[in-house]
Amino acid sequence: MHTPDRLPARTSVARPTPVAAAAHVTAMVPGAPGENLMLLPGQLHFGRHVAALRTLLGSCVAITLWHPQKRIGGMCHYLLPSRRRTPDQVLEGRFGDEAMELMVAALRRTGTQPQEYEAHLYGGADTMPDNAGAKFNIGERNIEAGWAMIDQYGFALQGVDVGDNVPRTVTLRLATGEVEMRRGQARR
Repeated sequence: MHTPDRLPARTSVARPTPVAAAAHVTAMVPGAPGENLMLLPGQLHFGRHVAALRTLLGSCVAITLWHPQKRIGGMCHYLLPSRRRTPDQVLEGRFGDEAMELMVAALRRTGTQPQEYEAHLYGGADTMPDNAGAKFNIGERNIEAGWAMIDQYGFALQGVDVGDNVPRTVTLRLATGEVEMRRGQARR
């Protein structure tokens, strides 16, 4: 039986597609029609054929995008806000600015524009204990990058749950654009 907090049995972990003969892999992962993809850190998916996208977040951030008229969308799960990239380096989904550049390129290939999309922003938890000594504020930096990218591209922000110190599970159902976010430990 399908319950709202569980995906059907056809859930699979997203496997990135190799890029040429390089040691790198692209962040964009394929999905079969009706499939439920579990995105890992540094991965993203954009399209209309998979049933749902799901990810688990700590200090990482996920941005979901959905076009209500075309019923197309996606999700990225990035670990860090950005990096210094040389022109010969491929874009990587591990970095927020690069993940969003890949997502925007994918949506433009469908003939749509960023401002036509509803966006949700989740994650950025403070995962370092207070007594750890060093604080890198990665979650906070990831949140700031997420806000900046949503503003930069003109997405219509529909939902936000960021910060705090709890993990989150985020699910985007592509047929409806429904985004479900649960705080706390991941359910199996």
